[in-house]
Amino acid sequence: MEASRQFDLVLFGATGFTGGLTASYLAAHGPKEMRWALAGRNRTKLESVAARIAREESPAAAPEILVADAADRPALDRVAESTRVVLTTVGPYALHGGPLVAACAAAGTDYADLTGEPEFIDRTWIEHHAEAERSGARLVHACGFDSIPHDLGAYFTVKQLPEGVPLRVNGYVKSNARFSGGTFHSAVNGFARARQTVSASKERRRLEPRSGERKIHAAPARVGRDQQLGGWTVPLPTIDGAIIRRSAAALDRYGPDFTYGHHMVAKHLATVGGIAGVVGTAFTLAQIPPTKRLLLKLKAQGEGPSEAERERSWFKIAFVGEGGGKRVLTEVSGGDPGYSETSKMLAESGLCLAFDNLPALSGQLTPAVAMGDPLLERLQKAGIKFRVIETA
Repeated sequence: MEASRQFDLVLFGATGFTGGLTASYLAAHGPKEMRWALAGRNRTKLESVAARIAREESPAAAPEILVADAADRPALDRVAESTRVVLTTVGPYALHGGPLVAACAAAGTDYADLTGEPEFIDRTWIEHHAEAERSGARLVHACGFDSIPHDLGAYFTVKQLPEGVPLRVNGYVKSNARFSGGTFHSAVNGFARARQTVSASKERRRLEPRSGERKIHAAPARVGRDQQLGGWTVPLPTIDGAIIRRSAAALDRYGPDFTYGHHMVAKHLATVGGIAGVVGTAFTLAQIPPTKRLLLKLKAQGEGPSEAERERSWFKIAFVGEGGGKRVLTEVSGGDPGYSETSKMLAESGLCLAFDNLPALSGQLTPAVAMGDPLLERLQKAGIKFRVIETA
């Protein structure tokens, strides 16, 4: 990629809640020499964010302002051609994200987002993976709580196990945090686009090359009580499992035969039933335009909790890995996953793409494949804990 580009990094969506936290993190933790900009459609709001950042103590230079609408492809092309890396918090991505990915793929510009939307990720692979491979762009989705701690946590766990043997890893998520407005809107729109999601998945499976002799599996879905984890474990059908299995398909370190299962942990089985009921009701209501609109009004995009509320939030993900006669229990933990840690993860991903020595890969990549050990090191330095609890 051209070192002579005007910017190292451009952030889209800084006027939203999570985007604002990401901008503050970049200002506080970016290197002094970082050349960066805030991009969006409203110059006045962007200047307000830049002014707020200027009042905070920061080693990084003040960001410049770039005006570009998420649907204005020529403007997005100009932004992508001006920078080495683009970060974006502007979702739901299936509705608003396509033109920016296309611009980055065409320009050979690295791209990272926060999406947890399977349809968007599959459509990006179908429409832009080949062009990104040709241009040298890394297209890295799911660089927030979906799916950085899960993908890097499974990667960290695999590194504790023997090489060249079949491996099995199960992840178990616990958190006291609530969904962000952006995540809620993405989920509702995803429910409403269930047919498009299935269609994109089928098309990708038809077009995507097989992983060769190596075998990658999803663990059978089972509900059970786990005394060690302190609750009921239930299969969790989020994007995280698919991201981890794609990392495993791309990296030989996961062994010749790799199986992953993704779960949530709840203290009481009734809690699981309540969550399933809420999700089922939301899915049904999202299929009908009037009730979908009512659902979307329940939680505004861009809203978020106070700093005190975020300070009380936490997450823990336990991973049980087995293979070659060895068993390991690891844990990834941090603070508020929906906002504070998600903005940190996205910002560190952007800094990693811009400044670290990474594998010479391109196309649509998972976080573990694109950034691996350098990102793992960054996250640990940033306060997200990756640790081995026990081995046997």
